[in-house]
Amino acid sequence: MDGSDRDGTGTGTARVPRNRRSKLTRARQAELFTSVLDLLREVGYDSLTMEAVAARTRCSKATLYRQWTGKPQLVAEALRHEKPVALAGIDTGSLRGDFLAVVDRLSRRQIERDTALLRGLVQASHAHPDLLEALRELFVFPELTALAELLGHAVERGEVSPDTPALRFVPHALVGLLLAHQLAEARPADPAFVRDYVDAVVLPALDV
Repeated sequence: MDGSDRDGTGTGTARVPRNRRSKLTRARQAELFTSVLDLLREVGYDSLTMEAVAARTRCSKATLYRQWTGKPQLVAEALRHEKPVALAGIDTGSLRGDFLAVVDRLSRRQIERDTALLRGLVQASHAHPDLLEALRELFVFPELTALAELLGHAVERGEVSPDTPALRFVPHALVGLLLAHQLAEARPADPAFVRDYVDAVVLPALDV
């Protein structure tokens, strides 16, 4: 495989990273992820290269490729690591409480930064199938699993009927909110809007 394919600039299918021993400490890896997303916001996905990441993070390309198979996987893992809220483990005892616990951890600035970043990556994924695959495998699917567990707890508590038609559309409603608000209002949603949306749209759709 040549350098361009490993950087994710080719059209080949992305490979899911193999399990391997990391030579990066947890703190060093967190620092690297932050730098990757900062660089991504500055130059965009197409102009992001592993060489640039190595230079920005003072890390050799060899080390990067020992840890990640290429640019798509590195970007997807950085995005997952830097997300502001981890859905896994949230259990307040009510579905509304769980959703509001997520919203309470958000900030307007973080939503603005994340929405712009996601919008750029979604656009880039149309031209880079390997990026789309990496995002789905390493970022989207884990988040969908955590959200399904959160909703599953509500079903187990009897708050939501397992036959409620809207259950399967909750992920689409929440992701669509962030992207659609930017288009409709020309600015990202803020935490207050997200909270109102949950109360006015998501919970009523689930009969909560």
